Amino acid sequence: MNRTRRLRKTENIRRLVRENQLTINDLIYPLFIEEGTSIEADIVSMPGIKRYSLDTLSKELDEVVALNIPAVLLFGIPTKKDEDGSETWNDKGIIQQAIRFIKKNYPKLYVITDVCFCEYTSHGHCGIIHNNDVDNDATLTNIAKQVISHAKAGVDMVAPSGMIDGTIQTIREALDNTGFVNLPIMAYAVKYSSAFYGPFRDAADSSPSFGDRRTYQMDPANRDEALREATFDDQEGADILMVKPALSYLDIIRDLKNNFDRPIACYNVSGEYAMIKAAGEKGWIDEERVMMESLLSMKRAGADIIITYFAKDVAKVLNRK
Repeated sequence: MNRTRRLRKTENIRRLVRENQLTINDLIYPLFIEEGTSIEADIVSMPGIKRYSLDTLSKELDEVVALNIPAVLLFGIPTKKDEDGSETWNDKGIIQQAIRFIKKNYPKLYVITDVCFCEYTSHGHCGIIHNNDVDNDATLTNIAKQVISHAKAGVDMVAPSGMIDGTIQTIREALDNTGFVNLPIMAYAVKYSSAFYGPFRDAADSSPSFGDRRTYQMDPANRDEALREATFDDQEGADILMVKPALSYLDIIRDLKNNFDRPIACYNVSGEYAMIKAAGEKGWIDEERVMMESLLSMKRAGADIIITYFAKDVAKVLNRK
């Protein structure tokens, strides 16, 4: 009789034969930076996550650094919004200020910026609107201006999230032509039009004022299309390919891992976080174990990098072991 249980008998043997490990080195922690002062605002739909102004951010960053989390992903919430999202390329804008602040005061922390427009436009869509839809090529012009501004502020990596066709090529050319040839791009290569983003829109004030984003984000029903999208970004010069969301798209993470010789990232999004937090608060699940199991499933699927609001909680668990 085959007795596979022999290798499960004790914790030590389970450790020795364990195929996948979740580590602090896998984690990126998202941060919401709001323009203003004295802001430390709870996001009700995302327990434990807050918006910070620059003058209140240090307490959070101190903890991130103390937990040895290697990287943060910045989202900005400006006071001024317009049709074009012009604050995204304002060299004195909130994200540009945040980059400079973190690089000056926390130089070992790796800073990644979200490159998009939804938090900055008056209509909440991810680019310039013509005829009630995002104008792809007009938006690319502004994406180039945004990434150059981030690069000049000192960002370590840019992460374009809008699913606008041609984004990676536009960004790579813009960075190379302005001397930022060594600045990497983490592409939201496969971003689905998902209901799991709901709490994020509370956090970032980014809900569209009309319609939805299904004309530029992917249909959740499609799997083969994900490989086409990732292939375009790979060919255009992406350094890392991301899948978003994570838990409902583990098959897509594995598809990218099997087909591309690049690091694969995934985004454990706000709705996934909120569901576990809510069920944990109700006592319906063991929140810590479900958190760790869900992130381990992303590693098992093939993710090298996990963007997650659980980053601090996970780091505390791992540091305890």
